[in-house]
Amino acid sequence: MPHNSRFIKVVFKWRLLIAIIFALTILYLGSCKKKDPLTGEQITLAAQYFEANILNRNFVVDSAYENGIDITARFARDTFILYKNTLEDGPMKGFNADSVYTGSWHTSEDYGKLNIQINQPALLNRYVFFNRDWRFIEKNIPVMKISPWGSLALTKVYMRRL
Repeated sequence: MPHNSRFIKVVFKWRLLIAIIFALTILYLGSCKKKDPLTGEQITLAAQYFEANILNRNFVVDSAYENGIDITARFARDTFILYKNTLEDGPMKGFNADSVYTGSWHTSEDYGKLNIQINQPALLNRYVFFNRDWRFIEKNIPVMKISPWGSLALTKVYMRRL
């Protein structure tokens, strides 16, 4: 037992220094960032998550509500993909068995806002619902939950990654 009590006394005596070293280690490890191979700029954890889980992945609409009205059936056969140009913008595609629609996306620097613009014929308003600024409610993959920027939760989309 004397050995254990000596260890406890040392830890107790040096606890402040141990706590400071531990905190500094956590801060250092938390600030480690990956570098973009093209630009050499540091990539934040949010950017890494966005790239690994959102970009170049197939998503389908699990549920969609516009002003509280369920419009999920409108997108039942559609798949959407955000392609990477940079970590903050790029082209996108919406497609089903009948058609392919292209567009673009852009996100804010903190990856909290997503702007989607899908090009479509003037007579077809199928995807006009998506053409707006969205905010991420949750990015808990496999389900991404978004709602229009600056609005109440009556309009929202839950998209599942395939």
